[in-house]
Amino acid sequence: MNTINHWINNGYTEGAEASIERADVTNPASGVVSGQVAMAGQDTVNEAVAAAKTAFPAWRDTSLSKRTQILFRYRELLNERKEELAALITAEHGKVLDDALGEVMRGLEVVEYACSMPNLLKGGYTENASTKVDVHSKRQPLGPVAIISPFNFPAMVPMWFFPIAIAAGNTVVIKPSEKDPSAVNWEAELWKEAGLPDGVFNVVHGGKPAVDALLEHDDIKSVSFVGSTPIAKYVYETATAHGKRVQALGGAKNHMVVLPDADLDLVADNAINAGFGSAGERCMAISALVAVGEIADELVEKIAHRARNLRTGDGTRGTDMGPLVTSEHRDKVAGYIDAGEKEGATVVVDGREGEFDADGDGFFVGPTLFDHVATDMTIYNEEIFGPVLSVLRVDTYDEALDLVNANPYGNGTAIFTNDGGAARRFENEIEVGMIGINVPIPVPMAYYSFGGWKNSLFGDTHAHGAEGVQFFTRGKAVTTRWADPSHGGINLGFPQNQ
Repeated sequence: MNTINHWINNGYTEGAEASIERADVTNPASGVVSGQVAMAGQDTVNEAVAAAKTAFPAWRDTSLSKRTQILFRYRELLNERKEELAALITAEHGKVLDDALGEVMRGLEVVEYACSMPNLLKGGYTENASTKVDVHSKRQPLGPVAIISPFNFPAMVPMWFFPIAIAAGNTVVIKPSEKDPSAVNWEAELWKEAGLPDGVFNVVHGGKPAVDALLEHDDIKSVSFVGSTPIAKYVYETATAHGKRVQALGGAKNHMVVLPDADLDLVADNAINAGFGSAGERCMAISALVAVGEIADELVEKIAHRARNLRTGDGTRGTDMGPLVTSEHRDKVAGYIDAGEKEGATVVVDGREGEFDADGDGFFVGPTLFDHVATDMTIYNEEIFGPVLSVLRVDTYDEALDLVNANPYGNGTAIFTNDGGAARRFENEIEVGMIGINVPIPVPMAYYSFGGWKNSLFGDTHAHGAEGVQFFTRGKAVTTRWADPSHGGINLGFPQNQ
């Protein structure tokens, strides 16, 4: 049985607790338990934070040149060995190998962005702001920072945060999902190989006790979180109450609005890709397609034809779609399909049926397509996080706009049209943080920032890009005057900026 331990001070440890609790890690394609992960309590979290706190002064004062050399080395190692990491992701999460490799490459973009930290941290300088008085600004790291990451992107989401945090001079304690913990441990080993000093990157595994210990720890300066909206809100409220800077990215209900002039074959292809990729376990997955006008019947037929031809099974076998992450989540998604059918939506393609290309008892639900979905149905109002695509029908663009803007989530949305004026209007009027124009999953490049609006984000700072650099640093303004030989005397008057 594979044992997955914590990583503190550049080495593995079972943790500080006298009684070591462990949780099973399962291959979701087969249902077979592949390992056990140590579950941290307060003592182990304290040990990891202490390591990060001890390492911080030296890492903060390490030159930008040295820090970026380590970043570049990490980037090269990750690029050389990306297939290893992709295989780990598939073994514990279940997504197909090509998708896992794509996840690694998108995370690598943030590493590459962080390699430009010497330029990103440049301050400003004003000479003679007042007579013989100069002013300059600088940005400095926060200290030990915490990252709490979800199961659906065990490599990419942590990489939204830790390359920028480390390059900016912070030290890190990360708690990955206990469902697929090995990817972050693998990245920790890679950091050590790249030359990162002891204590700069630490990993603790666990559940709510480990999360709470990080949220409440006096020495943790910021918290970065990605997960469901209820937990994101809890993380934000708890961590801010303990004086921390917080970026907590929550759930989503992402819409694809399709106007009558759109290329319906292109739309159908993209609806399949965005709705069923990674078995729908993406915070940016399209789960609600809004068909405007008379196109719905034809579009639903095209999507259904494609969905029925997808092959679902073990992600190592060249399938199109893999399993869900756990048996409990599989049952939850199947329950949503039951609810949609009971509440009157039309089941066009039923993922509860069919055969799956896998050995053993994997956690599979096939692509599922609903038509005639209403906004008061459970499958519309809740984030399913599975391969379930709902089609809603409206008569006009304005109805589609109002429908999307009325939703409590504001993570991502897309519009498909050949009308530039309509697309420009949509871009301006939609109340969503990330928008795609004929792009179904509008995840921005690393040098832009990722994050939504409304109940999809708690805190005012998005991930990576310029906002990520701002989040992991704080500004100082320094006013300087050096006396020259002719200066002297006492003047008790209030300084005048002349």
